[in-house]
Amino acid sequence: MPDDQHGAEDAIGMEVFANRLLSITEEMGNILIRSSFSTNIKERQDCSVGLMDAQGRCVTQAAHMPMHLGSLLGGVLAVLERHPISAMEEGDCFICNDPFMARQTHLPDISIITPIFSGGRVRFFAANVGHHSDVGGPHPGSMSQAARSVFEEGIRIPVMRFGRGGRIDEDLLNMIANNTREPVERELDLRVQVAVNQRGVELMHRLIEAEGIDAVEARVEDLIRYTRRRIRARIAALPDGVYRGERWMDGDGIAGGEKLPIHAAVTIRGSELNFDFVGTGKQARGGLNVPPSALEAVCAYVVKTMLDPEIPANSGLLDSFSITAPAGSIINPAFPAATCARAITGNRVAGAIIMALNQAVPEERRMAASNDSVPALVMSGKRPGGTYVYFETIGGGVGAMAGQHGQVACQVHISNTSNLPCEALEVEYPLLVEEYGLVEDSGGSGRWLGGLGISRQIRSLSDDVVFTARADGHFTVAPGLDGGLEGGAAQLRFVPTEGPAMTLSGSLTATAMPAGAVARMETPGGGGFGDPRQSDPRDLAQHLADGKLSRAKALRDYGENLVRQAELIRQGEAK
Repeated sequence: MPDDQHGAEDAIGMEVFANRLLSITEEMGNILIRSSFSTNIKERQDCSVGLMDAQGRCVTQAAHMPMHLGSLLGGVLAVLERHPISAMEEGDCFICNDPFMARQTHLPDISIITPIFSGGRVRFFAANVGHHSDVGGPHPGSMSQAARSVFEEGIRIPVMRFGRGGRIDEDLLNMIANNTREPVERELDLRVQVAVNQRGVELMHRLIEAEGIDAVEARVEDLIRYTRRRIRARIAALPDGVYRGERWMDGDGIAGGEKLPIHAAVTIRGSELNFDFVGTGKQARGGLNVPPSALEAVCAYVVKTMLDPEIPANSGLLDSFSITAPAGSIINPAFPAATCARAITGNRVAGAIIMALNQAVPEERRMAASNDSVPALVMSGKRPGGTYVYFETIGGGVGAMAGQHGQVACQVHISNTSNLPCEALEVEYPLLVEEYGLVEDSGGSGRWLGGLGISRQIRSLSDDVVFTARADGHFTVAPGLDGGLEGGAAQLRFVPTEGPAMTLSGSLTATAMPAGAVARMETPGGGGFGDPRQSDPRDLAQHLADGKLSRAKALRDYGENLVRQAELIRQGEAK
């Protein structure tokens, strides 16, 4: 058989097997979302599932949250370090959430890990992680901008045996749940997470019974090797060199902090790829620090999305690159650094790497900067029987690409959650959504327009509400590419019941929000791609008709001649 034909059959076989594994994790993920009780998991889908092998390597991750690869993989490795496989028994499961004791990424993400036995031995692990809207700490949502250490961010859970013989440790569950503001939701969601892994165990047993354990393990080995070989071929196709990108953080998470650089030097030598973050800013005083497991997940995301979006997500991908991260920096912090807002920095890291790789990849893969942030709102108050915590991250604008306008109102990079529908928010909480739309003129002008950010305005309907917000991009906006212009900045406004409206610098913690008070968040837009004055007037006409661009901005950035052409096109369409 010719080598190219053999290679094609090998690739097809690997894709088929990869999709069989992926179908298991997708079913697990669907159950986790449908069965959970908290709005953050059942509505926003802020969760992930995966399968690991007995060595702690990632076999597959469902297409949920790229950041959660760090929690899933890190959690299994932490379990293996704490509990030898020989000491595990069928029916065991483990729990953890701590970035330092259990290789996790931040405390609200709680991981459940379950060994999968075959022939009396652990062969695989089913793992899932859910973002719990509150895990304790001094302020609702466990996202305090005032926290200066992990001790101030909520309950820390090292790797602990959470179940034996198929039974959950009720005392441990009770202790964890009652260290949060929503103990009933925490308890129910954790029970669901345990059950989801059990479904993964059952589905893997079916696969093993059908194929045989030796065949399944051999195919897993082949899949990881195939992924590694395929991504290294993509790397080798790029020109050798050192490519640099840089994004900036508005601050270090504490009021008055200086702007911090995120510097990425990407070195390509043949099929070798290294990410060097020397020159990146010092460890943040606030919760913007990125633990090592989260940094690895960010790098894996960028490699996949920029070089081979269809490649299976497993440890073969992780084996394709190395990382150099200075100790004591914002992307490799020392204990006991706060990490609650690590996703904001993670998106900035992704943006810096993409900026560097733009210099190496073909034009059709290059993209202007996106909003590169994870703006979040937290509102909390009393309800019958206890406390509620509304938590939501808000999307923004995506950077434009050659031949493609940036997507509007999207989560970007390592965040992949859904929005919380207004109806669900108003049913669950004493809050009123007064506005939910796009921010006009927030996309960077260009031959291809950057995506628009989101406006979310909420009014309190009770006097006991406290409001927390976090964001970035108020001062460091998304740059354009190849002559494209920068995207719009973030805005955060608070309108109290008495006194003037306040424009804030991006974050606040547990601010009183009595009935009638209003909070408004506008998220950043994406950068534009290409010279706006070379735009197709039909595109410009559509942008004006859709309200994405004001006439004033169009005149300034695209020029009077193009605007006139666009208006003639609109008049013709109207007739």
